Amino acid sequence: MKTTMRVVAASLLAVSASLAPVIASADALTDAVKSESRSAANKARDEYRHPQQTLRFFGIEPDMTVVEIWPGGGWYADILAPMLKDDGDYVAAHFFMFDGAPRYYEPSLKGFKEKAQEGGIYEGATITAFHPSKSPEIAPDGSADAVLTFRNVHNWYMGGGKDGVTASFKSFYKALKPGGVLGVVDHALPESAADDAMKSSGYMKKSFVIDAAEAAGFKLVAESAVNANPLDNADHPKGVWTLPPSMSLGETDQEKYLSIGESNRMTLKFVKPE
Repeated sequence: MKTTMRVVAASLLAVSASLAPVIASADALTDAVKSESRSAANKARDEYRHPQQTLRFFGIEPDMTVVEIWPGGGWYADILAPMLKDDGDYVAAHFFMFDGAPRYYEPSLKGFKEKAQEGGIYEGATITAFHPSKSPEIAPDGSADAVLTFRNVHNWYMGGGKDGVTASFKSFYKALKPGGVLGVVDHALPESAADDAMKSSGYMKKSFVIDAAEAAGFKLVAESAVNANPLDNADHPKGVWTLPPSMSLGETDQEKYLSIGESNRMTLKFVKPE
C-alpha cells in the first residue's frame, strides 16, 4: 500500500513539475494585464483587443525575446515589457525618423523612450527602429523567439503597396530564430470586397496577408477568431477610423458606430520553419 502511495505521489509531483512553466506563464501574463501601471483607458479596450487570449494564442512566454513592431504609444508594451523584464527581453522596433515622416512619429517615439528610462514601466527594454525600406534591421539575425505586429500591415500597404508588406515580413523573418513565431493582428476586409479598398480603408484581406507572409518564407500554423467582430462590415465613410477609438465622424452617427465597437480583426500565427 505504501509503495502504491509513493508511486502515486511521485506521479503527481511529475505532473505538477511539467505544468509549472505553463502556470508561471499564465500568472505572469495575467499579472501584467491586471497591473495598476496600465491606465483605465487602456484596460477598457481589453474588451476588443483581448490581450491575454491573443498573447497566449501566439505562445508568448516570460523568458522569450519578443520584438514588437511599431508599438506606438505602448498599448501592448504596457503588458509585454513588464512581463518579459525579469526572464526575457522586450524589443520595441519603433518608428524610424526621417525627413517627411508623419508628424505623430516624433512625439510617440519621445513618449515611449521616456517610459524606457530608469524607473519607467519599460525599463530594460531595447528600442530599435523599423521602416520597410529605410530601416529593416529590427534585431540581430536569428535572435528573436517572436515578432508581433498589431494593426500595422495596412500602414505598410498604404505606404508601399504589396512590396512594402513583403519587405516588412522579410525583415521579421531574418530577426527570428528557426521555429520562431510571427504574430499578426489587423483589420479584416471581406474577401468579397474589391482589392482597391485596401489602399485607403485600413482594412486588409486575410488572403493577401497570408500570401505576403508565405512569400517571405513563413508558414501559417493557426488562426484565431478571438479578435473578430461580426458587427463590423468594413464598409464605412472614413474606413476603419470611422469606428472607435478614432470616431473620425465625430458626433455624426456616433451611437451607430459605438454600437459596432472596434473593428473586425484577423489574428494569424506564422512560424519560421526550422
